[in-house]
Amino acid sequence: MRLLSFLRPLIATVAFMAAAAGAADFKDGLDYNTVNAPRPDTGKKVEVLEFFMYHCPHCNALDPSLSDWVKKNSDKIVFKRMHMGDDPQAKAFYTLEAMNLMNNAMHEKIFHAIHKERNRLNTDQALLDFLVKNGVDKAKYLEAFNSFGVQTKLKRAQQVAAQYKLDSVPALVIDGHYTTSPAVAGHGLTDPDAAHVAMFKVVDSLVAKSLQERAGKK
Repeated sequence: MRLLSFLRPLIATVAFMAAAAGAADFKDGLDYNTVNAPRPDTGKKVEVLEFFMYHCPHCNALDPSLSDWVKKNSDKIVFKRMHMGDDPQAKAFYTLEAMNLMNNAMHEKIFHAIHKERNRLNTDQALLDFLVKNGVDKAKYLEAFNSFGVQTKLKRAQQVAAQYKLDSVPALVIDGHYTTSPAVAGHGLTDPDAAHVAMFKVVDSLVAKSLQERAGKK
């Protein structure tokens, strides 16, 4: 038993180093891009930030596997989302976020309505009606919707997307230093599922690399 207790942390360390070394297998400018931006203050964990848009079919296709990946890596990452653009869906997202109602269940419901039920939800009124039907308080929603805080969130998202040089979605930003996406990591792949697998391999290596970089700065 003592030998096993000794080996477990050793095996974990070797696995971590192997994953970090795996980043060398991927090329900057091909599989991912490096950006000159501050590292987020997320303690020992690595921030993974997704930029998406609700009407984007590629974002909808990625969402289930991304959610699974986030759950599996919750011990290493802090996951956040930003909705790109300045449209009714973006404003609804940041309104719900301001109300602390933007949870996974609501996120999935909006995707489902747009891409499965063919409810476009592309106007403020359509989104309001949909959200009220799904239990959101109308008066509180409108109060948040018209608030300065939501306008600030919209502008901030556009500034952050520009800072990371993003012009398409879905895209992931790893620890403020690296960006990738199914299109970038899966360059040359025509099968979306294969592109997703390729992207997660790149992201895994970049998360390990970022953890190593954080540890080296202490």
